[in-house]
Amino acid sequence: MDTYRIILAGFGGQGVLFAGKLLAYAALFDNREVSWLPSYGPEMRGGTANCSVTVSKDSVDSPLITEPNVLIAMNKPSYDKFEDAMTKDGIAIIDSTLIDRKAKRDDVKTFYIPATQLAQDNELKGLSNVILIGKLLKETGIFDLDTFKKSMEKNTSPKKLHLLDKNFKALEIGYNF
Repeated sequence: MDTYRIILAGFGGQGVLFAGKLLAYAALFDNREVSWLPSYGPEMRGGTANCSVTVSKDSVDSPLITEPNVLIAMNKPSYDKFEDAMTKDGIAIIDSTLIDRKAKRDDVKTFYIPATQLAQDNELKGLSNVILIGKLLKETGIFDLDTFKKSMEKNTSPKKLHLLDKNFKALEIGYNF
């Protein structure tokens, strides 16, 4: 794929916007064109949140994504909302811990990963978003692990540098799942 039109969606507080920001920074490190457009309800934590990220070799005309070719869904309402909008031959990465249904479409490659459960099992609470990004990297080849790790290092505040190793571990769990 030359252009990735990615929607990341879930509840506020799941790290959807942060995961999108990490993808956008990785695109910059990889010298690609990028747009990042966050969207969340007034409730924020616990409300709906999604983010659109376009990564391309060519210029990005608009930050709006109406037909994603990649979807990361972290809860059932988000999957229900965006599944039908996906392009044929798109890729959906689903947190199967929180989404208990299978894909309605057979023209989209769907990967089920129990990201929330994997995060809990590995004492990585709150890092299911990073686990799902690891799976995204593996299945799309959008970035290599080193490029993405640079993005994570750049976006980790000095107060949270002690959490960087946990983030790397979460990324690798998703990548190797």
